[in-house]
Amino acid sequence: MGKVTLKNIRVYAYHGCLAEETLIGSDYRVDLSVWANLEKSTQTDALEDTVDYVLLNRIVKEEMAVASKLLEQVAKRIITKILEQESKVEKIKVSVAKINPPIGGDVQEVAVVLKEKRA
Repeated sequence: MGKVTLKNIRVYAYHGCLAEETLIGSDYRVDLSVWANLEKSTQTDALEDTVDYVLLNRIVKEEMAVASKLLEQVAKRIITKILEQESKVEKIKVSVAKINPPIGGDVQEVAVVLKEKRA
């Protein structure tokens, strides 16, 4: 089993429960790790035998572009889409963080982390 990690995917998006958040938008950071059997790719050196991180990044950007009230829903959509489109992924962990959230305090970010294994 191997792991492919994408760290600090930066996205500007329009998530939140406050009307201002959906109008103004804000900066987000997504961190993603997927686990898969990478043994074949270590031998073949072929893209089709591994998890394509370009695909993973595209999925993250597409799902972040769909406005949601809760980061939990965004994270779950990312997981669902990756499991649908990349059959090699056995386990996934995603963190979606809102940078400088409007919560009336000096907070760098708030984040939701979800993990899932293929059924």
